[in-house]
Amino acid sequence: MKPAVIGLIGTLVLTGCTTVTYEGPGLEPIPGSITYNGQPRSKLTKSPPGSSFPHDFIDQYGQQVEETYIIQPDRSLIIAHRRYKPIRFFGD
Repeated sequence: MKPAVIGLIGTLVLTGCTTVTYEGPGLEPIPGSITYNGQPRSKLTKSPPGSSFPHDFIDQYGQQVEETYIIQPDRSLIIAHRRYKPIRFFGD
């Protein structure tokens, strides 16, 4: 009886472990985004689908932007989050 209960609990725990997918439409790319001119030509083959990575750049207005990308199952990228960092003058 105990092995069956432990097996059932283990199965339920493993069922909860799935890959992360982002189902939202994502944000529209802006100049400086990795996906601004379409998806990149090189595919991220070593990174697992569902993983994310940041990208920092300066936009067309001189603001520093930080975007977070998520790798989709087809190896395309989607912008999941964008944050504009404050402009700092004189090293403040």
